[in-house]
Amino acid sequence: MTTLMIINGAAYGQDTTYNALGLAVALSKRDGVTVQVFLMGDGVTAAMDGQKTPDGYYKLDKMLSAVAAHGGRIGCCGTCMDARGITDALLTGAAKRSTTMEDLADWILAAEKVLVF
Repeated sequence: MTTLMIINGAAYGQDTTYNALGLAVALSKRDGVTVQVFLMGDGVTAAMDGQKTPDGYYKLDKMLSAVAAHGGRIGCCGTCMDARGITDALLTGAAKRSTTMEDLADWILAAEKVLVF
């Protein structure tokens, strides 16, 4: 089963993005489940590598890496990245730039479940 999660929220400030990625990690550990995460809008900031948060605070780039470690795919809206000055070099190794909305459309059509945060 393929589950696609579309995340629009900023990396930090509200719990929505953290909760979405926590669910993505949990789902990615399940047998027979493939997780895809597509980051849009301010959500692309979650894929920035080397986040420096206070001790004991969650690191979203590490959570994305955990999804990828379990076979998940992470896509980032290229237009959203450009609007925020985020280059490919700033992304965690788990995340990849998606160049068009066609990529997202393909993922939606291939997924059995689509969750939007």
